[in-house]
Amino acid sequence: MPTSPRPLHSGTVLPSNGEPRSPHILSSGASSPLWMRSGEGGRKSADASPASGQCGGGSTSFSSVSSALLYRTHGMHAHTEDMESLSERTAACSVREPGGGTQSPQPAEEGVDVEGVKLRLVSNGERKGSTPLKIESICYSLNIVKNIAFLYQEYRDTSKQQEIEQRRQQEGLTYGVSAGLGVTSPPALQLQLRNNSRSLSLWQNLEVVQQSGLLTQLLQREIIIQEAMFELVTSEASYYKSLEVLETHFLKNPVLVNTLSQSDMHFLFSNIEEVMKASERFLMDLENRIEQSLQISEVCDIVHHHAVKHFHVFITYVINQVYQEKNYRRILQGNQLFREAMAQLENHPCVRGLSFTSFLILPFQRITRLKMLVQNILKKAEENSEIEANAIKAHQQLEQIVKECNEGVRKMSRTEELISIEKTLEFKSKSVPVISHSRWLLKKGEVQQMAGPKSTRTMRSKKLHHPVYLFLFNNLLLITKRNSSGEKYQVLDSSTRAMLRTEDLEDQGQMLANVFNLKLLENQEERPVNYMLKTSSMSDKLRWICALTPNRRTRFMSTTSPQVQCIQSYSSQEPDELSIEMADLLNILERTDDGWMMGERLHDGERGWFPCRVVEEIQNQEVRAQNLRECQRIHLAHGGGASSGARLGSRGFPRQY
Repeated sequence: MPTSPRPLHSGTVLPSNGEPRSPHILSSGASSPLWMRSGEGGRKSADASPASGQCGGGSTSFSSVSSALLYRTHGMHAHTEDMESLSERTAACSVREPGGGTQSPQPAEEGVDVEGVKLRLVSNGERKGSTPLKIESICYSLNIVKNIAFLYQEYRDTSKQQEIEQRRQQEGLTYGVSAGLGVTSPPALQLQLRNNSRSLSLWQNLEVVQQSGLLTQLLQREIIIQEAMFELVTSEASYYKSLEVLETHFLKNPVLVNTLSQSDMHFLFSNIEEVMKASERFLMDLENRIEQSLQISEVCDIVHHHAVKHFHVFITYVINQVYQEKNYRRILQGNQLFREAMAQLENHPCVRGLSFTSFLILPFQRITRLKMLVQNILKKAEENSEIEANAIKAHQQLEQIVKECNEGVRKMSRTEELISIEKTLEFKSKSVPVISHSRWLLKKGEVQQMAGPKSTRTMRSKKLHHPVYLFLFNNLLLITKRNSSGEKYQVLDSSTRAMLRTEDLEDQGQMLANVFNLKLLENQEERPVNYMLKTSSMSDKLRWICALTPNRRTRFMSTTSPQVQCIQSYSSQEPDELSIEMADLLNILERTDDGWMMGERLHDGERGWFPCRVVEEIQNQEVRAQNLRECQRIHLAHGGGASSGARLGSRGFPRQY
């Protein structure tokens, strides 16, 4: 087995360096791999009608469309003509021998013949410990990216469901361990769940791997890390396949393009072609690596190299999604021709019932998923190994990209929100500047201000309470009253957030249900003020108390804190809520009796509220401890401390349209 590759430096030449096309394309004659087709060099072109022919291709040559039409896309130039060749290699969950025999237990796809797969195992005597096998590759070409069965959206949903099911089964199996029963280890259980027809294929199921004898000589932990690296490669191929559908079926469809102005094309597709080129380069280098040897030596060095050199295009794309969502809704509502063309395109079989927007959000989904896949490799890597070192570097770089994406999205949306709020405010006396680069909204909403002391006479008063509207920012509180039109808010009082204190009042009958005290130690007039406020529900009261009180101690903060996993994706509806996705793990910090939880996501430390119905509690203490250990290893690898979290209501990327 070749030794693990050294970490890549800036001057390292990878196959993708210089141009976004596979080096194999430069080959010709007998040396060309079999996935090369005759007549290579051209691309499939979009059909002239939105939903006719095959997805991304048809008999109508795109050259027949006027150049003016092609280049209306806000200056986005066409890809190299060989992009299709890469997509044809995209996937191969099944590899076939020259005789056509399937090399994967999955349902047979249209196969690829692989010639010249000759492996020579060089024996160095008895294998000791985990010393890598020496494998020499002769004319080895494992075309792993050919005929991937799934679009990325399908892979992503399936893999997350498998993560959930793995934890469910692991809980039951852990009870078996305590009873002295022999059970399957968690990593092996994960592989069992992935070994079905609805998943990308496993490395160990490739016929060439099975015939090589590797599986009988590798330790289980070595097979597991092979699978972790292999999933990163095959999922990237699936992602590229979905991107190509977005490009050939939507972006390059002449009918759809004709319905849009140049600016609308830019709003909808942004720099998606640059994102595709980045994926193409990345996939090419991953494929080249796995073609070097059956036993994959390393992939995280390649991830790190591309994250440093090419993945900045993700940041631009994700930040632009703030406008992408709004403009898609605007165009869909006001442009009938676009709406009709889009309806036809979304009904085409090649999109498999998926929406156009599910393709638009692929880049941000991929960059976050890629970070998780590298995390998975890091968790399984041997400590102090080169694989671990490269995984740490790759993870750090990806985390930085995700952080910049999040900050870019938040900055744009927060600025827009502040401008919108300031336009609605009317100051009674002293004006408070609202718009600031260091300010953002944490929570807003109506509560009832209780009038007078808590006495029987006051309770019977006609003016028991009146509505006030709170605007809570990260460093400022505005107490306002909505005017009769409901469009303007008169500012009654204000205070810095550091000067706020809350006191939860015990329920004293229905009249005082869901009431708490808000103390302004110093308001805008530099004097202390106390407000008794009533909310509409118990959860609303607790959410206001948590938001109003900086650095408030939460109910659960120990290592034995309740832990949940998300079983249904949830998109935040309020600033203090947290968008969570299937399989996310969270520590529970607060919970209410009416169905809400405040949690901290383990892998990034983000905090916020979400409904109980979208999560299920992890009951087994050993499973919770294992989740925390894995999380701790990631943090320690980065030098300790939480990554980017501990922010209430850190919503991050837009989750859905």
